[in-house]
Amino acid sequence: QVQLVESGGGLVQPGGSLRLSCAASGFAFGAVSMSWYRQPPGKERDVVAYISSLGYPTNYADSVKGRCTISRDNVENKVYLELNPLKPEDTAVYYCAAHLPYGVGVRWGQGTQVTVSP
Repeated sequence: QVQLVESGGGLVQPGGSLRLSCAASGFAFGAVSMSWYRQPPGKERDVVAYISSLGYPTNYADSVKGRCTISRDNVENKVYLELNPLKPEDTAVYYCAAHLPYGVGVRWGQGTQVTVSP
């Protein structure tokens, strides 16, 4: 059974930093591309960053380029998202996503809330 469990969210001041983690299980993690998405209050869910199965290439949304890093550990079966510096507009629920092959599709974690506020 595919499981994705996000952690690391919380309340952070503007200008601060954040590192989100996603622990994956139930599939061949090292063979699967991963992404982070976010859904701000009242808005649609959009992609933040993408990382291929071996860690390269990576892609970032324009809104986070230059202050965001996605990485993965294929031994620990984890994917990470670092954001620095944080802005109030980064406030959202952040989701980890696994792009499973062979027509299985995308599987999602339960999400972790990030609030950027003084």
